[in-house]
Amino acid sequence: MREKVAQLLKNALDKNKSLFLIDLTISEDNQIRVILDGDKGVTVEDCMAVSREIEHNLDREEYDFSLEVMSSGVSEPLTLPRQYKKNIGRTLKVKTTKEEKIEGELIAANDESCTLTWSAREPKPVGKGKVTVQKEAVLPYKDIMEAKVMITF
Repeated sequence: MREKVAQLLKNALDKNKSLFLIDLTISEDNQIRVILDGDKGVTVEDCMAVSREIEHNLDREEYDFSLEVMSSGVSEPLTLPRQYKKNIGRTLKVKTTKEEKIEGELIAANDESCTLTWSAREPKPVGKGKVTVQKEAVLPYKDIMEAKVMITF
């Protein structure tokens, strides 16, 4: 069943190239769960189109299944380079494998890493007090434990 669902999902995503798969899970009792993201976001209509593509092409006589198609939520961490690329210009909260926590603006992303910039208060090189400095870091995805988009109101 997994191969059949994966092929139907691929067909649906081929019809809308701005959508991409985050996760596909199929439980032992055939509960199918599809999580999508999109370069321009994911609409309810996008989810319905993908759902129809799968549901209308799976034989209920052959498989007893339930199907859930949803967009990746704002509270979900980023997992794919494509998600980083679509969020350039937004603020990310990143936890690295070295237990560093960085909150900064995502200014660049490619297939291997992303670049963040942020302001930090540091001691003055000479004398007492602190000074605000601009920091920038290139973070390889393999060094990121978790990255979330910060929602500001």
